[in-house]
Amino acid sequence: MLLIISFSLTLIGYLISKKLNALFPKIPIIVFSMFIILALISIFKISYQDYSHAVQPLFSRLLGYVTVALAIPLACMKYQDLPLKKFSKMLVFASLTASALPVTLAYLLHLSEPTILAFTTRAITTPIALNIAEIIHAPATLVTLIVILSGVIGASFSSLILKNIDDERAAGLALGLAAHAIGTAQAWQRSPVAGEFATFGMALNGIFTAIWLPLVFHFMHG
Repeated sequence: MLLIISFSLTLIGYLISKKLNALFPKIPIIVFSMFIILALISIFKISYQDYSHAVQPLFSRLLGYVTVALAIPLACMKYQDLPLKKFSKMLVFASLTASALPVTLAYLLHLSEPTILAFTTRAITTPIALNIAEIIHAPATLVTLIVILSGVIGASFSSLILKNIDDERAAGLALGLAAHAIGTAQAWQRSPVAGEFATFGMALNGIFTAIWLPLVFHFMHG
């Protein structure tokens, strides 16, 4: 029963958020959804722990399916038009700095080792981040929070940061690399070209990070 109620509240939150996003397209749907769903579970007197426990098995599976479905726009891209050498350098730089900068800040603030490890997954989409978290023994809850917040913040400020970027490929790639799945959704709202390149950047960054990050962890703790 709790699953049905929780799922219904989530669906209602999404439908309302979609209407609000149509009025305020620069604010990501997930930002509206967060506040609306929190308000709804408060009204229905459902604790967040009960809500999360009820919907987590369902939505964790759906999140994985959605991530895999991103292969469809990737398959439709015209890779012969891409400057692959330049994009490869950008990808490597973005992947390394996206982990190095927050980890350095967390280290300078003398945060605990599990927290520092959680920050290494900041720039990759949640399904991949959770799998990496299991390998490097980072707290899954904190990883989820960091990934989602970074995506929300990146997507929320994207219209301001990218307002002078006329190349939709560059704007999409920046959103995919910096704000992963949430940024990619925002990129698709911007334009199909931006959406394709955001998907491209997010997918390759996730794959690349999933390879080098566990290797570095095992090397340092070997």
